[in-house]
Amino acid sequence: MEYEVVIGMETHVELDTNSKMFCACSARFFGAEPNVNVCPVCLGMPGALPVINKRAVEFAIMVGLALNCKIARHTFWERKSYWYPDLPKGYQISQYQYPLAYDGWIEVDVRDLSTGNWTEESTRKRIRIRRAHLEEDTGKLTHVGDKSYVDYNRSGVPLLEIVTEPDIRSADEAYAYLSALQQIVRYLGVSTGDMEKGAMRCEPNMSLRPRGSTDFGVKVEIKNLNSLRAVRDAIAYEIRRQMALLERGEAVRQVTLGWDEARGVTVVQREKESAHDYRYFPEPDLPPLEVEEAWLDALRQRAPELALARQDRYRRDFGLSAYDATQLTSDRAVAEWFEQVVTCAADSAPADIVRARAKAAANWIQTEVFRLMKARSTPLADIATVKVQPGQLFQLISLVESQTINTNTARQIFEEMFDTGADPRAIVESRGLAQVSDEGALRAVVAQVIDAHPDQVRQFLGGQEKVFGFLVGQAMKATKGKGNAQLINRLLREALEGRRA
Repeated sequence: MEYEVVIGMETHVELDTNSKMFCACSARFFGAEPNVNVCPVCLGMPGALPVINKRAVEFAIMVGLALNCKIARHTFWERKSYWYPDLPKGYQISQYQYPLAYDGWIEVDVRDLSTGNWTEESTRKRIRIRRAHLEEDTGKLTHVGDKSYVDYNRSGVPLLEIVTEPDIRSADEAYAYLSALQQIVRYLGVSTGDMEKGAMRCEPNMSLRPRGSTDFGVKVEIKNLNSLRAVRDAIAYEIRRQMALLERGEAVRQVTLGWDEARGVTVVQREKESAHDYRYFPEPDLPPLEVEEAWLDALRQRAPELALARQDRYRRDFGLSAYDATQLTSDRAVAEWFEQVVTCAADSAPADIVRARAKAAANWIQTEVFRLMKARSTPLADIATVKVQPGQLFQLISLVESQTINTNTARQIFEEMFDTGADPRAIVESRGLAQVSDEGALRAVVAQVIDAHPDQVRQFLGGQEKVFGFLVGQAMKATKGKGNAQLINRLLREALEGRRA
């Protein structure tokens, strides 16, 4: 029998605020000594009263708007009761009945990137968002031998839980969804989205059913996956495991699973709780949350243009390929750096010239800029810190465009610019790197090359076209790489054809 996987995703995103959700303790817990960022509120001491973190609420609303959600104008907080050592109060302050954001959707690119076919239109799928609500994070347990240690630095950090409808149909679609969500929170600047550091944690809920059926199968949940690859691998494994059970006529149990990355298998952690097990009831120590229209409008104005919208605009306005547009929008800082180059290129230039310059800028960024940032161990998000300014890259592109220098020379110049921040024109002048485009001088170079390589000339005249590249290389070498390659090609071919006659 053929089966279909049905996946809904629960994702927890730690919001990048300075203080915790309901107290003034620092939320910067990563790398801190255990249990230093704590107070009576986040430790759940009797009589300690919580206070709402406004910045966390703003960040949550911004994510909700980016996910095309409706924003609740009136909501309230609830206690979600459960007893684990990493939850000092014995309950978590959360939202259940009325989430802050709900009924949204996100478009994700589900193209099979393994084909490398970037010339076709991307295939986008809409995944519905059921809810996105605020809550507080738990502490962190560390197990050493037969002992367990708890660090409450993370307890109370603002956490946004985002829940999809069961619209995901493969491990690759789950990967695409989480990649898109991670990109959104980074674009908005509300979270690092760093899964390895726990800033984004996801829990797929999945089941299998006969293809064509509308009924859901028995659901399992895979907890706390810490990388995009782990998500894809865990889902793919679980699909195979459940399919084997069903083929043998065995039942799938509703359980909570963990992912053993070393062995590449899922492992049972516990039986799955139901909502009623948490005994939700309104939080008596916090007032209801009211979201006014003026506040909502102000947050809409702060929202940046997101990656998919930028990709569409780059392809429409600049004629970039799907590949180029995707690479340039992978990080908001890179996209904005690229647009600064294009802004310089667009000054009083006709549309076709702007498109050509935008394509040149895209090529330079994806090759030389990315290459040197990687070599210097500079993250893409730090592109604004490199010594080369966007206007300087445009100057370099202009020097190539005007044939003042050739592309090979431009690469040498760019590396010096990257290390020193020097202006490209100054480098050209100080090092005498201007391109040789004097036709008389290049005719003399071509004549010398032909005279010095009679065997290769005979081979070319005998029909061996590939030898032409060798002769061009010799001419470029004779000009120390500064010869106008296009002009050398033309003059060399004319001279050789003259020999044929």
